Amino acid sequence: QVQLVESGGGLVQAGGSLRLSCAASGSIFRINAMGWYRQAPGKQRELVAIVISGGPTKYADSVQGRFTISRDNAKNTVYLQMNSLKPEDTAVYYCNADARRSLLEPFINYWGQGTQVTVSS
Repeated sequence: QVQLVESGGGLVQAGGSLRLSCAASGSIFRINAMGWYRQAPGKQRELVAIVISGGPTKYADSVQGRFTISRDNAKNTVYLQMNSLKPEDTAVYYCNADARRSLLEPFINYWGQGTQVTVSS
């Protein structure tokens, strides 16, 4: 089994910054994509940012230029630096990863438990 544990959420004023971290642990042979999704009350979960193991990244239009995703492959950890936060960024942020436990097993998609980010106006 693979576990994803997020940290770094909290309450911040508009214009402020937060940095989220997500560490993957367990029986891991390789991780392909790692990313962040968010879900605000009454809304569907949406992609925030994703980084592939080779380095390519993708961002939601709403966070482009304000958020930066990065990854430490040696630590199986993904980060999300969030700057110029807006009240509409308020949501539960979930870590996501495609991981395989051995060369003979397929990639499986895993989710973290989520961390709350609240941006006050």
